[in-house]
Amino acid sequence: MMKFNAIAALAALTLTGCSVGKYNYSSTAMERVDMSFTGIPTVLGIGSLGTSIPLTPEYSLTAAHVARFAVQRVKAYHPYCDLAIIYHKNDLKTLPKFRSSEVGEPVKMYGYSFVSAMPVESSGVNLALTGIRNGFNKKPCAAMASNAGVVQGMSGGAVYNADDTISGVIVGYTSKVRQRLKPNEPLKDVSLYIPYQGFKEWLAASTS
Repeated sequence: MMKFNAIAALAALTLTGCSVGKYNYSSTAMERVDMSFTGIPTVLGIGSLGTSIPLTPEYSLTAAHVARFAVQRVKAYHPYCDLAIIYHKNDLKTLPKFRSSEVGEPVKMYGYSFVSAMPVESSGVNLALTGIRNGFNKKPCAAMASNAGVVQGMSGGAVYNADDTISGVIVGYTSKVRQRLKPNEPLKDVSLYIPYQGFKEWLAASTS
């Protein structure tokens, strides 16, 4: 079980609207993530489209709420976070590299928009680690809150560090995150992703 230095906030994924922040069309997103079709709307409102991250020639990484209704078979679900590995044929020249990032570091998010079915990206910084609780996330799962934009459909997409390593997997967004040390100054309209330090061991064991 991974341990985090501090949990700075608590989010319950109380979603409003279809997006938060700014995002733009991105040809780079096409090189880093795949569109994942689902047949049934999910609890996070993804509808019939999500995103996945090519891992190996046989597997991809995505959000569990996307994988549950995806056309691909699921190889493994994370025990307490909204993550899954699916069987997917990928033409990879090099395998992706992962690195944990800290609060304050810049990140870029890549995925597919449910609104336009186009590849998109956004930029921002990590704001706080937060506990995350809903049907797909339970204790002790923690997410990173960011001010990078997210639109429905990007769940399961990749979060990249400035050094071109993957920092985590997008799982959604929330209208408000209450900060433990500053309860009267909540973080508003933030994106949420599961950071690599929270699934590093599970990923290695599930793909070995």
